[in-house]
Amino acid sequence: MPENTSTHKPSSVTVTTTARLHFGFLDPSGRSDQPFGSFGLSLDQPLTRLTLEPAETPSVSGPEGARAGRYLMTVAEACGIARTYRLEVTEAIPPHAGLGSGTQLALAVGAAFAAAEGLDLKPLEIAGILGRGARSGIGMATFEVGGAVLDAGPRDGALPQLLARVPFPEAWRALLIFDPATKGLDGASEVAAFEALPAFPDAQAADLRARIAETALPALQNEDFESFCAQVGYLQDRMGAYFGPLQGGAYTSPCVGAVLRGLRADGVIGLGQSSWGPTGFAFAPDEETGQRLLAAAKAHAEAHAPQGDLRFTLARGRNSGADITVE
Repeated sequence: MPENTSTHKPSSVTVTTTARLHFGFLDPSGRSDQPFGSFGLSLDQPLTRLTLEPAETPSVSGPEGARAGRYLMTVAEACGIARTYRLEVTEAIPPHAGLGSGTQLALAVGAAFAAAEGLDLKPLEIAGILGRGARSGIGMATFEVGGAVLDAGPRDGALPQLLARVPFPEAWRALLIFDPATKGLDGASEVAAFEALPAFPDAQAADLRARIAETALPALQNEDFESFCAQVGYLQDRMGAYFGPLQGGAYTSPCVGAVLRGLRADGVIGLGQSSWGPTGFAFAPDEETGQRLLAAAKAHAEAHAPQGDLRFTLARGRNSGADITVE
C-alpha cells in the first residue's frame, strides 16, 4: 500500500492532462527479446481535466464519467480507502481516436486521488493498478514529463520504462486531423489484433531502434525539422504496412487517409496516423507554415473526402507533464 505522505486533506484536487501522439512501435509484434518499445509526443491539446473533492454522497459527472468512476473505485479499493468523493470531468480527450484518452483519464483520476489522500503514487504505479500501459509507456511518460519520449517496452512483467525524453521545439506545430465518425481498435479487439499479427522481422526492429535513437531524437535536440520528419515518416510507413491488414490499409479512416495522401503528394513527409487512429497528424516547422498546412489539409478533404466530417486543429508539443492543482 502506498505511503501516506500528509495528514492534510485538501478541499479539492484538479488535474489537467493532454493527448499524445503515438508514432509507432519498434517491435510491433512484441515477440522479440525487446518487445514493443514506442516513440511518441505529448501535445498541448485536446485536454482531459477533472476535479475531485470529498463529498458525503459519491457522484461522478461529465464526459467519460462512467469510466472515470470505475477508475476511482478501483484505485480506492486497491489502497484500502473507503472515503467518498465527488468527481467531475469537465473536459475529456476524445475516446478511441488514437490519442491515449484512456490512459490519460486513468492517470488523472489516480493522481487526483493520490493528492487528495496524501499518497505517494507514481504514474507507473497508478497505471499498474488500473491496467494501463501494458505495451506502451508513452502515455505514462507524457503524463509525468511531457516532450517527445521513447520507452523500452515491457520487461520481465514490469511496465515500460522511459528510455529517453527530448523537448519538442517551441516553434514546431502538429496538424491534427480528426474523424469523429470512425473509431480505432481498443480493448479486446486490440488484443486480438496483436495476437493475429505475424512476428516482426528482427532486422527491421533493430533498424527502427537505431533510426529513432540515433537520428530522430538528436534531430529534435538540434531542431533539425527535415531529419525528424523523415524518420517519423519512415516509422509510419513501416507501421502502416504491418498493421494495414487489420485496419483496412495504412489508415483506419479512409477520409483521413485521403487527406494524408494529398499532403504527401504536396511534399509533406512528417505525417501519419497516431496509434490505431483514426486521428492523423502532419508536422510544420512554424506557425505560418502550419496555417498553410491546415488550409491545404482542408482543401484536400473537400476535394478527396467530401463525404467525411473531418475536423482539424493546429497543436503544439507540450514539454511539461500533467498539471495537478491542490486547494
